[in-house]
Amino acid sequence: MRALLTKYKLVIRFILTFVLVYAVLSIGYKFYLDFSEDSKYYPDYMTHLVGKQTESVLTGFGYRTSVVPMIEEPSLLVIVNQKILARIIEGCNGMSVIILFIAFVVAFSDGYKKTFLFVLAGSILIYAVNLIRVVLLTVGLYHYPWHSELMHEVIFPLAIYGMVFLLWMYWVNHFSKKVKSSNV
Repeated sequence: MRALLTKYKLVIRFILTFVLVYAVLSIGYKFYLDFSEDSKYYPDYMTHLVGKQTESVLTGFGYRTSVVPMIEEPSLLVIVNQKILARIIEGCNGMSVIILFIAFVVAFSDGYKKTFLFVLAGSILIYAVNLIRVVLLTVGLYHYPWHSELMHEVIFPLAIYGMVFLLWMYWVNHFSKKVKSSNV
């Protein structure tokens, strides 16, 4: 048993670190959501921010857009040219994807400074791509409502998770090169 633990020490450390970081960030985010209910930002700050930025971008592209709170449930309605097109819920703000990204990068960390900078840059990139995803999905729903399921369930999740996967692969390849060069 000891030989197996020694042989797979790095794998076990990766898994335990990933699970621990993911759990801590997820629980922290859950607490944030629970305590943000009384906030002036409905339904929570991050979802509100995505909603307002979606409204700004769509308006900038010439769509008469408003994003309004939906009181019946914690979400925002996206209205384009007086037509309700989408609902932005907490899951649309990209935070769960960012938490998953951070947990992997930290579990495969390469020093504090590099890890911090990569997590920061990657999180900003994921947030920006997620915002573009929400905007493009709204435009897609406006022009091609018959493809709503394909866009929402396949194309746009593939884009955001595909980008996260590419960031992970960059991180792993960057880290692996350093490990290989230090063993020579």
